[in-house]
Amino acid sequence: MAEAVRQELSALAAIFCGPHEWEMLSCSETDGAVFRIHITAEGQVGEEVPLELLFRLPAGYPSCLPGVSVSSTHLTRAQCATAKEKLLEEARKLLSEPMIHELVLWIQQNLRHILSQPEAARSGEKPTWPETATDDGLWLTLLHLDHMRARTKYVRTVEKWAADLRLTGRLMFMGKTILILLQGDRSDIKEYLILQKTSKVDVDSSGKKCKEKMISVLSETKVQTEHKRFLAFEVKEYSTLEELQKEFETAGLRELFSECVLGLVK
Repeated sequence: MAEAVRQELSALAAIFCGPHEWEMLSCSETDGAVFRIHITAEGQVGEEVPLELLFRLPAGYPSCLPGVSVSSTHLTRAQCATAKEKLLEEARKLLSEPMIHELVLWIQQNLRHILSQPEAARSGEKPTWPETATDDGLWLTLLHLDHMRARTKYVRTVEKWAADLRLTGRLMFMGKTILILLQGDRSDIKEYLILQKTSKVDVDSSGKKCKEKMISVLSETKVQTEHKRFLAFEVKEYSTLEELQKEFETAGLRELFSECVLGLVK
């Protein structure tokens, strides 16, 4: 982790020092940092709107974008999604320099304008947090990993990323075949892929920590009516091809299995 990032984290902890304002979730030299900031911002009619901002700083930050999630009990899912999109737009303008404090100030100053936009003002939607996500915009992505040398650490890391991003699905092992099935917001799945490709999650043949270089995206599609909604992210091991096939068929993914998986395990 760069010295500038360590200094930024220290400054943020000092700035957001009120009760429950700052929460460091994880921090390491190789995997970056994940933390929450709890603030309030002015809403459309002058009311105080509580916001929970989850930031994920990958190892390459600030040369690459941070991961951002926006949650609030006072906002709809559409409003939170729009706020997140606008934050990422601002982040792109600030690449190569510490930006988190500026992003927090920006959302506090501009939330009322964001909420006035038509795409953020749809009614009849449930809050993003703590309610579960609706099926609108739900996506399904299937990934293939070539191998896992440090399996215990790797699995634990994948589970943590899925939990932090509120993704559900399966990490599936069958013989030498390793698949990751992710279900959730498309933007969160993309953030997962950034973490997967930029973090030192495995070890090489000499035992040194290394990034995942042999991951492939087999499929990316919007969840359809016939697809099962996974309630959690689970790690599963299958002893036969038939067991693996049944998992996909039960989830309404027969075609995905035949088109993307069957050729890998034959």
